[in-house]
Amino acid sequence: MIDFQNGSVFKLKPVTLEEGIAAVGLLLVDGENITAAFRGNRDMIVFTDKRIIAVNVQGLTGKKIDYSSLPFAKIQAFSVETAGSFDRDAELELWFSGLGKVKLEFSGSVDIRQMGRDIANKVL
Repeated sequence: MIDFQNGSVFKLKPVTLEEGIAAVGLLLVDGENITAAFRGNRDMIVFTDKRIIAVNVQGLTGKKIDYSSLPFAKIQAFSVETAGSFDRDAELELWFSGLGKVKLEFSGSVDIRQMGRDIANKVL
């Protein structure tokens, strides 16, 4: 499983939904749809309408991949932090039952407030 406490791993930039489908399409259940996808150096985070899927590419060749499923139903609390003048990264922190805190940092043009609203609609 990805070490979610290491924020430097997750300087995420938006990618197309097609890239998200290519990464996790075979893992989706019937009726599950990808809503957003983000990529770090090698890893990826894919948001669906049911969960967050973390894709952890491992090893030198990148052939070994760990997929972690984080269901929205297990979120106990969350926070969003907008980007500032000097700190240009937006942050999303999620607290999961049984897992603890997951921190994701987004660079680029990510509407973190909208992301917070979307999560609130799923967990409240």
